Amino acid sequence: MTARLLYRIVFLNQGKIYEIYARSISNGDLFGFIEVQDLVFGERTTVVVDPAEERIKSEFAGVQRTYIPMHAIMRIDQVEKQGVGKISSVEGNVTQFPMPMYTPPRGQGND
Repeated sequence: MTARLLYRIVFLNQGKIYEIYARSISNGDLFGFIEVQDLVFGERTTVVVDPAEERIKSEFAGVQRTYIPMHAIMRIDQVEKQGVGKISSVEGNVTQFPMPMYTPPRGQGND
């Protein structure tokens, strides 16, 4: 039996660093966005609740698929084990690219 793939996606959103886990990622149908499906959150079997994980879980509650801008992604890793999804503050000098990733060539109606 083949093990299902698992990815850790780290991206910048509104001045915070998000770390989520998903079973499926692709370049999707929207140009400039990464499509993330089958989000995975830890299942709690004990009374201990991690507030960081609960925060990200509630933010993505009911989301079947999300699209993340390519320029916001800091890292995508294929991992063997799931860690804790979280939202954390930015430490140091991390910013998004201030320019668009794609500009149409001249002569295509944008002169």
